[in-house]
Amino acid sequence: MAVTLRPVRENDENFLLELYASTRAEELAITPWSPDQKQEFLRMQFDAQTRYYRQAFPEMDYRIVLHDGVPAGRFIVLRREDELRLLDISLLPEHRNAGIGNMLLQMLLDEANGLDKAVRIHVERFNRALRLYERLGFGPVADQGVYVLMEWNPKRLTDRIDEKLSDARI
Repeated sequence: MAVTLRPVRENDENFLLELYASTRAEELAITPWSPDQKQEFLRMQFDAQTRYYRQAFPEMDYRIVLHDGVPAGRFIVLRREDELRLLDISLLPEHRNAGIGNMLLQMLLDEANGLDKAVRIHVERFNRALRLYERLGFGPVADQGVYVLMEWNPKRLTDRIDEKLSDARI
């Protein structure tokens, strides 16, 4: 499995809209809206999110995830002085549960570990990926209503390893 990243290009907009729509499919499935109304809603929300990210985080690293050369998702990271902020990681349904998200997250954690920085992400409470973040060592640091701010921190990871070693010696 070859997973690579490349910068977003202007001609990626249709792919990115399709990807965004796939992340909202479950919630829109239960609405009584017509297909045209759903498409209009998705376009409006996608445009608003895109504008917000570009205005609020102009220095973000916005990448297309390629799986065996085929666009499969997006990976958006904000590299700050004190943290790496994962703004978004999304994969098309046919590329989910294939280890791609885990691979990308591990790559980011390795980068953060080398820089001795925390990785933070806002996660919706009912997002299935929450379990993946927990398995990778992320923990909640702030309750923000619908979202939980989660953090992976090399220091916290070292502290947990030290605790386990200490417990094993007792």
